[in-house]
Amino acid sequence: MEFRPCIDIHNGSVKQIVGSSLKDTGSTAVDNFVSMADAAYYASMYKQDGLKGGHIIILNPPGSPYYEADMAQAAKALEAFNGGMQAGGGITSGNAVQFLDMGASHVIVTSYVFRDGIIDYARLKELSAITGKKRLVLDLSCRYTDNGYYIVTDRWQKTTKEKLNGSLLKKLGAYCDEFLVHAVDVEGRASGIEKDVIKIIAGCSNKVTYAGGIHSLEDITYIEKHGSGNVNFTVGSALDLFGGSIPYNILKKYRAL
Repeated sequence: MEFRPCIDIHNGSVKQIVGSSLKDTGSTAVDNFVSMADAAYYASMYKQDGLKGGHIIILNPPGSPYYEADMAQAAKALEAFNGGMQAGGGITSGNAVQFLDMGASHVIVTSYVFRDGIIDYARLKELSAITGKKRLVLDLSCRYTDNGYYIVTDRWQKTTKEKLNGSLLKKLGAYCDEFLVHAVDVEGRASGIEKDVIKIIAGCSNKVTYAGGIHSLEDITYIEKHGSGNVNFTVGSALDLFGGSIPYNILKKYRAL
């Protein structure tokens, strides 16, 4: 199990937000923390501490008045930790190579490989061929419904018809290296993890990183115990770097050897 650090960029700043509050209209979100430091500051710290595999997420869509500023922040971070972090947010077959050339180890994709609420396997195969399986991460962030957890797209604003389960993970794992799974209902709330999501992803044969709701070291212990050693984790709003109480100096010990 590894700690995978994050850099979330919204409206040109490094932030931690309440995930379910994110809206494209007006570029709004409920902020938990807005950093005075830029993305390169955090990327340099993660590099110094040997924390590979973290993710940089651009939260504004292409076409937003803030997208250019977000991209500038992402570029700084990727330059500071070249080859050490993954990048996501608006990735398509048309710009994936650009992010890899900027220094991303992997690109993270969700919305592009969905159409009309279901996975577009033609697009997925095309993208996987362009990046190479070993440099593609699929973001399968999910929201709970009466029938289980379903994948959400478009910056967590649309719920798809695809259910998060072992069968889906196995099928999609043929096209990517890793998965990133945000439990959207608790993302940014530091209110506790979605234990049922951990149980679903624990049996995945690909590496998978869980995000959402971590608020204590006990949550991390639960992931370590019930994640079969295969589930990595990220901490956002609860991390002391972003105004929370969980010490970064403890988590940075959970790194790849």
